[in-house]
Amino acid sequence: MKLVSYLKEGHEQLAAYIDGHLFDMEILHPDLPNSMSMFLNFWEDALPMAKGGEIMVQEGKIALTKGIPYDHEKIVAPVPFPSSCRDGYAFRQHVVAARRNRKVEMIPEFDQFPIFYYTNHNTIHGPGDVLCMPDHFEKLDFELECAVVICKQGRNIRAESADEYIGGLMIMNDLSARQLQLEEMALNLGPAKGKDFATPIGPWLVTLDELEELEIPPKEGHTGKSWNLRMQCWVNKIQVSDGNVGDMDWTFAEIIERASYGTNLHPGDIIGSGTVGSGCFLELNGTGKLNDPNYKEQWLQPGDVVEMAIDKLGWLSNKMVKEDDNFSLFAIKKKSFK
Repeated sequence: MKLVSYLKEGHEQLAAYIDGHLFDMEILHPDLPNSMSMFLNFWEDALPMAKGGEIMVQEGKIALTKGIPYDHEKIVAPVPFPSSCRDGYAFRQHVVAARRNRKVEMIPEFDQFPIFYYTNHNTIHGPGDVLCMPDHFEKLDFELECAVVICKQGRNIRAESADEYIGGLMIMNDLSARQLQLEEMALNLGPAKGKDFATPIGPWLVTLDELEELEIPPKEGHTGKSWNLRMQCWVNKIQVSDGNVGDMDWTFAEIIERASYGTNLHPGDIIGSGTVGSGCFLELNGTGKLNDPNYKEQWLQPGDVVEMAIDKLGWLSNKMVKEDDNFSLFAIKKKSFK
């Protein structure tokens, strides 16, 4: 099932995407909640009811005219108000390339345990314009990722059962202001301001039943579901990235196991995969310069359009827009004192 949030009379409305149309939850069943947050909190009861309504639409028992054309509505993030947002580091290919480009050895701890950081769950975006400050455009980068949302509360979840806590998959663009990120991480804390201004997700949340035929075994020695889903990214219609969700070394189940250790995960928590190999300019620029000293770096500029696609998960498009404010953190650095 494809779950979509859109604006209806200025408010978030949850709908199902069926045959190019949006069907509000109450059309599928009168007892269904009309927001994603409520739907996730009652997931085990709500999802079967919603799927039953979807079948009725497909069988013609609910008329297609009860829906509204998808292209006519303002689509927002499928999970507009997540309770938290963690981002993982699951693709070994990306980590190896990024470290090689910096001429440092691969860190052995990558293969020992999955890691993640917290990003700003209050700046989750859907498709459309993303406002960026001047400092964000100092090496502004996209990051092509997949993400899951938690659909039931859990604590100390074991990887063997962690897939039961996944409501569905969606595209994530972990936008990164690299100059801010590099400066603050030199102090061994972060990332923070380099990440917290915008994280687009969407356009749909796709439930796991729709992906069953594309399930593949995880990498050797790992536990949890994996999927053969091609991941691609274009900047201004030029393709820059090509990977696969199946290339994840650490599974979402294993990341959930670590994330839930000694703490509660809640319905509405988002967890990103981390960047797929070739999935950001930082990696692409580094590889380009390694192969050719005259390689010209590329970063996102005002007006650039980033489009991402993952098989079965849809197409996420965002335009980078310069905010009408010249305020700069770089301009207010303090002098060093000895």
